[in-house]
Amino acid sequence: MELPEDPSLERNFKGHRDTVTSVDFNPNMKQIASGSMDSCVMVWNMKPQMRAYRFVGHKDAVMSVEFSPSGHLLASASRDKTVRLWVPSVKGESTVFKAHTGTVRSVSFSSDGQSMVTASDDKTVKVWTVHRQKFLFSLNQHINWVRCAKFSPDGRLIVSASDDKTIKLWDKTSRECTHSFCEHGGFVNFVDFHPSGTCVAAAATDNTVKVWDIRMNKLIQHYQVHSGAVNALSFHPSGNYLITSSNDSTLKILDLLEGRLLYTLHGHQGAATSVRFSREGQFFASGGSDEQIMVWKTNFDSSTYSDVLRHKKRGVYMSGTDNGSSAPLQPPYPAREELIASPDPPGPQPTNRPESQADDFNMRNIASTLEHIVGQLDVLTQTVGILEQRLSLTEDKLRECMERQEKRPGAAT
Repeated sequence: MELPEDPSLERNFKGHRDTVTSVDFNPNMKQIASGSMDSCVMVWNMKPQMRAYRFVGHKDAVMSVEFSPSGHLLASASRDKTVRLWVPSVKGESTVFKAHTGTVRSVSFSSDGQSMVTASDDKTVKVWTVHRQKFLFSLNQHINWVRCAKFSPDGRLIVSASDDKTIKLWDKTSRECTHSFCEHGGFVNFVDFHPSGTCVAAAATDNTVKVWDIRMNKLIQHYQVHSGAVNALSFHPSGNYLITSSNDSTLKILDLLEGRLLYTLHGHQGAATSVRFSREGQFFASGGSDEQIMVWKTNFDSSTYSDVLRHKKRGVYMSGTDNGSSAPLQPPYPAREELIASPDPPGPQPTNRPESQADDFNMRNIASTLEHIVGQLDVLTQTVGILEQRLSLTEDKLRECMERQEKRPGAAT
């Protein structure tokens, strides 16, 4: 079977005149939006010959950009205390509304596209209707700047991260804070929900990435793989991977199923400030203090997960300390890759397949399909093994508790 490829740099866009703060893909995959400290929003066309659009309207740095789920609107949040909604076309028409009394750090749509949530230095999180651009309500329990706020995939919850060193979960209907995670190490720059809605991940200034289970309100993974503050993160839509960007200039792809570092990518000169997977997961984009936007092809997404593991087993062993996870589900697997981005990656190589090779090609296809099925069975076997391990651990803990209970003074005999 053909081995999965490593992530590859496809294109880089230059046009901003200051640090890129935020990137996002249009769901139609024809455009990428970026915000920058230069106060501009730019929309880049994925077709090589089409010009980029520069949208001017904000009076100060643009802190966050995001496309609506339909791709028909683009929201931007700014240090000028406003949010703008743009039509991402040549005209670049926008409507503006005064959103907060301080810098708006973050803007994000609900999955149905009906609502937006904003986070601000005025210590509030606010929820808005999109089409009427009408303010609905504020969430007011943070006591310092709020850096980021996101809806859960089902739209019922909101997560927010603040410089008060808390990550708060809110019920959108009751508008109550249902839980606070205290982050003692550093400030949280970015937070988001896992695609399943069961976990949240936080990127922090103490160089760490943490994943919290919101059903048990428990820290389940803790990665220490960066040597600088972590600025942003993005979950792969499969839920199996998490990508992070850091002041150490690198992007890191974390394998959430194994609880370990999978790839380190070098491309940006200076801090990597933002990163985002596309909605389908085939691409991711990153932005940096070098004023560039880089578009990368994921590649491993086209393979089965077991193919990636099989490929990685062929590498050299890495030290367990670099893993950085508090709870890998299985023993560490061999080897991450160190990837260096080429500024001008070669284009795709044409392939010619003579007619005489057709039968051979068909046979290879059948063999590939069979191996794919075997690979899927491998994944199921691994999953069952993990569940058995967890069950054994639970039984052991239960036995310990019962023994402890029996040894306590005054226990029933």
